[in-house]
Amino acid sequence: MYIPKYYKVTNWEEIKEFIHTNSFGVLITTKKEKPIATHLPLQIHNEGEDYYVTGHMAYGNPQWRTFETAEDVLVIFQGPHSYISSSWYEHENVPTWNYQAVHVYGKAVILTEDELKQDLTLLLQKYEKHRKNPVLWENLSPQLLEKELKGIVGFKIKIQEIQAVDKLSQNRNEADYQNIIHKLYEEKTTNSHQVAKAMERKLQKDN
Repeated sequence: MYIPKYYKVTNWEEIKEFIHTNSFGVLITTKKEKPIATHLPLQIHNEGEDYYVTGHMAYGNPQWRTFETAEDVLVIFQGPHSYISSSWYEHENVPTWNYQAVHVYGKAVILTEDELKQDLTLLLQKYEKHRKNPVLWENLSPQLLEKELKGIVGFKIKIQEIQAVDKLSQNRNEADYQNIIHKLYEEKTTNSHQVAKAMERKLQKDN
């Protein structure tokens, strides 16, 4: 991913939090030199000093069969994004787009059944534990779990390279930066408001 120096993110804690928050990613591999992709809920874990992205897909999805021959897979995590009008600047310029994203590269391997069960347990805890009637692994019947496990394949990707970008108008002057935030809040899209909040957080962190 091309990342100008203004926008490159290197803080590992920030990157981990971004992945955790924007964990519905796109897994990309190749089959006979043709790129293929699957949209999946994913998690990030560490085993000692090594970090892994984990997930699962349908057994009928042929993509998991590419893991054995693929040297690397790519996972893309996309954050909020929004159009930035150059009418919001003090001086004449062209429009652009603000966004946040992380690319993860690594080798994918298939999870054992026990590893898959553990990963699914953690996945349910993440998305269900705060609910009034949480659907947790231990609450589901063994018959249902046995049936569902036969229909999926779990995997983990050992992270070997990370590219992270926060393109949030860091190259603009202070007046432009503040006006962009103001104008984004005037927009009627959730993405625009999320980008404005991300710009505010970056401003607070840098100051």
